[in-house]
Amino acid sequence: MTRTWFAEPLETIATFWRILRRDGVTLGLTAHDRDIWIDGVLHRASPGMVPSSIRKSADLDPDSAEVRGAITHEAIDGDDLAAGRFDGAQVRIGLVDWETGEREMLYAGTIGTVTEEDGAFSAELVSRKAELWRDPVPRTSPACRAAFCGPGCNLNPLKFTREVRLAAIDTATNAVIFEGAPEAALHAGGTLRWLGGPQAGMTGCVMGPGDTGGLVLDIPVDETIPIGTRAVLREGCDHTLGTCASRFRNAVNFRGEPFLPGNDMLTRYPGPAS
Repeated sequence: MTRTWFAEPLETIATFWRILRRDGVTLGLTAHDRDIWIDGVLHRASPGMVPSSIRKSADLDPDSAEVRGAITHEAIDGDDLAAGRFDGAQVRIGLVDWETGEREMLYAGTIGTVTEEDGAFSAELVSRKAELWRDPVPRTSPACRAAFCGPGCNLNPLKFTREVRLAAIDTATNAVIFEGAPEAALHAGGTLRWLGGPQAGMTGCVMGPGDTGGLVLDIPVDETIPIGTRAVLREGCDHTLGTCASRFRNAVNFRGEPFLPGNDMLTRYPGPAS
């Protein structure tokens, strides 16, 4: 039988938040004045975390919620927020009885926009029902719509992924140089995921070659990353039919329409015969 919460004048109930970041880190916070174990995750006492009202509806409109709090807890750092470690993280909000351990989940979604002002942060939460508003029908495009080595592309990611070690950092161009000097042209548009150091677990996109022969990343590189830090580097693809056919021999899986006439056909006018 489902419990009716807040039915008594005095109850032993606290709110808890669980954050599952994309880099694999799971954080637990609770409004209680002491730490609580919930589902094997230690939820740290954080009375400064304040949830706004949670609006849930029976129709297809996305539910809304917001969380505010001070950047004082060791689990939530301003530098991590600025670096985007919490962007797109999954969020679970619920109630727990700290005496019996009974709990109920109230909200599930992801972190959207995060703002910071005067040492406090505000996070907008996007409910899972928002996924119902996404159009699953693909649109025609001259470039391939499939993610490289993902569904539809069907290439084996292990063939284009390698483990590398950091050799140097070029802070002027935000580039990293690895041992063995992997060819920058092959990795443009690829990804880099750090396995150690202060940015462990974070994934960035390779923008292209740097002036010193390294790889320019789209996220700021922490200058304190130790030399020799391991990372996983994956090649990139420009999503053109020529590259798919000549470099990868994978034209049969190309997910694009490069020869389909575009809107520019409507603006063409017949010219005089030569």
